Amino acid sequence: MSTIAAVAKNLSHSIDCAKSGPFATLASRFVDYRQMARPRIMVMSAAAVISGFVLASPIVISWPVVWTAVVGICCLVAASSILNQVIEAGTDLQMNRTADRPVASGRISRVEAAGFGLLASMIGAALLWRFVNPTTSIAAFCTMLSYVLLYTPLKRITSLCTTVGAVPGAMPPVLGWLAAGGEFGLETLALFAVFFVWQFPHFLAIGWIYREDYERAGLKMLPSFNDKGLRTGWIALIYALAFVPVSCLPRMVGLAGPGYMAAAIVLSIGYLWLTVRFVSSRTNVRARQLMFGSLICLPVLLLCLVADYLRLVS
Repeated sequence: MSTIAAVAKNLSHSIDCAKSGPFATLASRFVDYRQMARPRIMVMSAAAVISGFVLASPIVISWPVVWTAVVGICCLVAASSILNQVIEAGTDLQMNRTADRPVASGRISRVEAAGFGLLASMIGAALLWRFVNPTTSIAAFCTMLSYVLLYTPLKRITSLCTTVGAVPGAMPPVLGWLAAGGEFGLETLALFAVFFVWQFPHFLAIGWIYREDYERAGLKMLPSFNDKGLRTGWIALIYALAFVPVSCLPRMVGLAGPGYMAAAIVLSIGYLWLTVRFVSSRTNVRARQLMFGSLICLPVLLLCLVADYLRLVS
């Protein structure tokens, strides 16, 4: 019995050491780095990049180039998030939803985070330049700069920051198109427009849910804090209405057929219906329903677009 007790004691001691030793520190560091990179945004960006690449590849899809483009662009997407958190560490600390971010909470220093963000941006740009094409590398790097150097500081100055921030947010499918060797044209404008317009009801819903956080931090986001959300609701409604015809643009420029057109009309009208419900009753519940609905609408729309396009070219 004494031998068993000794083994158990040693095992317990080993576990305690592991919890507080270098492995635990490394694991927590990894979690913090992953949190700074915001993997959910990276996943959505990757899906958009793949969609754009496939749409620009009518005959043969080069999957090694696809995955290299995804990795490179996602590195720059991560760099955007990381450098944004470096600049906004003080602001993040004032908001409940962001106070626990690694830089804001002090778990990661600004210098370390900035180094990580710059490294990610250099790796992403280099991968794209060397293994995809220079056009994609330059466009993706400029997209990252616009998010960090324009959108981020404008959040403290003007509500137009939401419009500025929607530009880099609409670029992933365009970058995928360029990565496949496609050129700027009506097709890229159509893809850009779909993503650009879709973002407004989505982000306005998020802004309304966290309006008190934004107000406390002094951020000039579009949701209005002194008119009970009337301006927020009407702006969301205008963009939701615009999204109905805009979602049909890929069909108009020849990227898809009538199958996609039908799906776009159904999905965009569903998005509009959720927005109308939010406008009629500007509660956090309705805002969350609009937010989650938007996160269903866009991926399904992309899936229908790619599926219909592949059917047309097969």
